[in-house]
Amino acid sequence: MSRMIPSARSVLFAGAAFGALGALPAWAQEAPADTTATAAAQDDGEITVTARRREESLIDVPISMSVVSGDTLVKTGAVDITALQDKTPNLTLQIARGSNSTLIGFSRGVGQQDPLWGFEPGVALYIDDVYVARPQGAVLDIFDVERVEVLRGPQGTLYGRNTIGGAIKYVTKRLGHDFEARARASYGSYNQVDLIGEVTVPVGDMLSIGGAVAKYWRDGFGTNLTTGAEHYNKDVLATRLSAEFTPADNMFFRVSGDRVLDKSNPRHGTRLLPNGADPRYLPTESVYDTRAGIGDDNRVETRGLSVTGEIGLSDTLTFKTITAWRDGRTDTLIDFDNTELPTLDVPAFYEDRQFTQELQLLYQGERLQGVLGLYYLNGRAAGAFDTVVGLANLTTLTSGEVYTKSYAAFGDLSFDLTEQLKISAGLRYTKDDKTGTVFRRNYTGIRSPLFGNAAAVPGLIRSDYTNSRTFEKATPRVSISYEPRQDLNFYASYGKGFKSGGFDMRGDAILTPTTVDGYEPEVIDSYEVGMKSAFLDHKLFVNLAGFYSDYKDQQVTIQVPALPNGIASFVDNAGKAVIYGFELETRMVPSRHFQASVAVGYTNADYKEFFTYIGGGTTPVDVSDQRSFQNTPEWTANASATWSEDLAGGTIAFTPSVALRSDTQMFEFATPALDQDGYALVDAALNWTSGSGRYRVGVAARNLTDARYRVGGYNFPGALTGNSVIGYYGPPRTVTGTLEVRF
Repeated sequence: MSRMIPSARSVLFAGAAFGALGALPAWAQEAPADTTATAAAQDDGEITVTARRREESLIDVPISMSVVSGDTLVKTGAVDITALQDKTPNLTLQIARGSNSTLIGFSRGVGQQDPLWGFEPGVALYIDDVYVARPQGAVLDIFDVERVEVLRGPQGTLYGRNTIGGAIKYVTKRLGHDFEARARASYGSYNQVDLIGEVTVPVGDMLSIGGAVAKYWRDGFGTNLTTGAEHYNKDVLATRLSAEFTPADNMFFRVSGDRVLDKSNPRHGTRLLPNGADPRYLPTESVYDTRAGIGDDNRVETRGLSVTGEIGLSDTLTFKTITAWRDGRTDTLIDFDNTELPTLDVPAFYEDRQFTQELQLLYQGERLQGVLGLYYLNGRAAGAFDTVVGLANLTTLTSGEVYTKSYAAFGDLSFDLTEQLKISAGLRYTKDDKTGTVFRRNYTGIRSPLFGNAAAVPGLIRSDYTNSRTFEKATPRVSISYEPRQDLNFYASYGKGFKSGGFDMRGDAILTPTTVDGYEPEVIDSYEVGMKSAFLDHKLFVNLAGFYSDYKDQQVTIQVPALPNGIASFVDNAGKAVIYGFELETRMVPSRHFQASVAVGYTNADYKEFFTYIGGGTTPVDVSDQRSFQNTPEWTANASATWSEDLAGGTIAFTPSVALRSDTQMFEFATPALDQDGYALVDAALNWTSGSGRYRVGVAARNLTDARYRVGGYNFPGALTGNSVIGYYGPPRTVTGTLEVRF
């Protein structure tokens, strides 16, 4: 059973008892007048979303989802979209191990921790309806964003790329036809400096041009004790340009481009266990310090361009096209042993590019609504890395690429049988063609020629193959909803999710000859019942959802030491699992000067079958009783309240909040040195906004109790690997002051 630390349990009980705290992201945390109409609560408390490809009230959508406005994230001091983890039940959203900007997402137990090229995320990220295939560079900073929608469960009948675990929609602001400009400057702990500027310039009555630029600096939370460099620092430049053309009332076109350059130093983590008495292998005093000797060079660049067009064919029919291109390059270093020696070092690079085309036909009739769509993706993901085992003077080079062509047709229709009873049905057909190439070779020496050691002596070729496979699946979705009165909706739904198989880019054909055949798709059958409601003249909102899922053939990456060959990797399709739980989200608005909310999530994820090869055996063994779901706390909860008063010609608002997570396992097998006990994060924000809304001054404090909590780790025990058990930690306590001006 999951344990929750005493302080966290006490806060949770107190919040439940008083019912006055909450952090339900489906509604704004500030007074309604501060929010945009489509992002959060309007004057009557109603929320408009586009989860089903059309604007509708959140209460009417038979999907468990949460919504957070961009203003809410900014005012509470959120650094990037991983802050959604603290505001959304049953969600894990973190920066990947050893990374500054690689995103790892899990929802209701479904996700993908391995960011290596070739693997696909289980929780999909969309930027303005454009699917982001790779997790590198996907830790998006909070600027030029109207809202973020978090959809739980399979969403393949509604979205371009099949999303087995859910979808995160990052929705930027439409420019409109009025001049608007905004500047924001922040200074905070560890010499944090954020500078953000946004502008919209109308050019005539039909064209608007807009741009946003954001620069983020911050010293490290710790230090590399070997090189003296900052550790856990930040150095990011992000830009976004767009143009919107509206030649007629029934036509809208948008061209948008973005670029993110992250030159923050690599995160090497910190050693958790010693390796004998050698002082070079001892844990550091601060969890944010490291003794890594591999170097401090890290560079991540991602770019994207999209063209969106909407044409109203009639009063009820709209045609929409979304054409997009994205690419990225990552050069990074990971020091697994955290010492000045190359005991277990991994220099690496990743490359990716994708082209997507989506066509939609949207119908909005009096009783029938829906979307029909076609989707195409052409992508390439590639990379290489060295696994340097310095004590053996051995390096294994791993390189490869995977080409993906994905074709899909999908549709989702809703029909109002009566004013109270509605049904919805959808179907998606997906076909993925994948070609994978994997090359692994041993070298004698420290690093291979590809990473700078021309004198390295080539040795045994461990993998050298190219293979192709096709994966296809039809996935349905159905739902029924009953609204006995306005603002009260009961619903039940079923959906099937699918994520195609592929090839293990680390696969060793000598240790695991079957790796050349690739791994199989994973499939989930998800059942959900829920209620969405508003009571007391929109002073109390309650959303409740219960879910049950049959999860089959989950793709699990296993990495183990394989001496003297370094590290062996293989991908298991983990058999069968059952996942069930619930989400409860509530908000109270008793007056314009006070509102509060609470959200609780529960997930019980249990393997029923988990066959794998152990101990060098050739027959798979069921180890389901020894495995648990990774990155899936049993309990999550968050709570906040906002008090506001008129002050000095404006409004001052104070928002304390708390987020709780019970025990989390880093991998499917228990690792006591790495697994994270339950913890609580306490935040607070104070904002003054002028009556005109032109000026805002704010102070945001995050992790007020200065908790230390692991968000990732690696586990490579043993003498030759330097007993390399290392952890990565979330940010310490920080305080940030902000000045914002709108023109």
